[in-house]
Amino acid sequence: MKITPSLTAAILALASQPLMADALSDSYLMMFKPLPTEAPSADNELSEAKINLGRMLYYENRISKGGKMSCNSCHMLDKFGQDNLPFSPGHEGKLGGRSSPSTYNAAIHVAQFWDGRAPSVEEQAKGPVLNPVEMGAPSAEFVVEVLKSIPGYVEAFKAAFPGEADAINYNNFGKAVGAFERKLVTPGRWDEFLKGKKDALTASEAKGYETFAKAGCVTCHNGPAVGGAMYQKLGLIKAWPELADMGRFEATKQDSDKRFFKVPSLRNITETGPYLHNGSVKTLEDMVNKMAEHQLGKTLTAEENASIVTFLKSLKGELPKAYIAQPKLPESGPNTPKA
Repeated sequence: MKITPSLTAAILALASQPLMADALSDSYLMMFKPLPTEAPSADNELSEAKINLGRMLYYENRISKGGKMSCNSCHMLDKFGQDNLPFSPGHEGKLGGRSSPSTYNAAIHVAQFWDGRAPSVEEQAKGPVLNPVEMGAPSAEFVVEVLKSIPGYVEAFKAAFPGEADAINYNNFGKAVGAFERKLVTPGRWDEFLKGKKDALTASEAKGYETFAKAGCVTCHNGPAVGGAMYQKLGLIKAWPELADMGRFEATKQDSDKRFFKVPSLRNITETGPYLHNGSVKTLEDMVNKMAEHQLGKTLTAEENASIVTFLKSLKGELPKAYIAQPKLPESGPNTPKA
């Protein structure tokens, strides 16, 4: 979703007024939805063989320059899909330009990366592998060459993409990783609450949601991911200090996209700091206050801040430990190349 001037005005109007309906009513909670068990794709069947291949490729480091980096290096599945660093080090230790977002629940977002430059997790998966700062593979052809040299991957790609004469190609690499990521979901007590189990949240957490909603946070943070469904200008009401990153403009080159970023999901937000595209905000309490000030034009009391943070803590979900367990990777072939 793109924020137009008219939609911005509507957001400001909602944020400045009391909610028309009780924030805890079923009608208002319809702004949210429980997490699905998976994020299906019309273009990428989620077969067991494809998912199993994608899991191996997510942990595979032989396709990186130096053979030490994998998707899991920056998007650690046992740490809620990221590494708790402002910027992630790549294959040479150089830092990336933006904070690594979580891969959990990412497949239900409107797009991938902070600037939305990849439309799907399948396309996103192909980017960091070839990024010279991140995994540093010299080319897509090199990645394919490595995978074709490993007998276990030859068989795994054949099983995942039956009937294809040349199953190992870079697009299929992205499809396999994407298929695995489409089931990286972390349901929790918030989902049970949305399904009607009203005691799934404590009284303080339910009150925190009400504070969150009435403050206006729900205008951007809604849907099954509690965010991730739209782009918003950072510093919508009050300019964000020292903001050098132009956000979505870097992908679209349209002036109207300057300083716009994909709205982050608040799922597992207590586990995924530091916050913002540059990891510049260290604590959740500070992040909540800054969002209120710069996005809503409000100053929260200490009690309101604590109440919202109490609600945000309830958005922590369960890691699918069996699903994310690191698999045994196929052994290298005698001529497996190294970058």
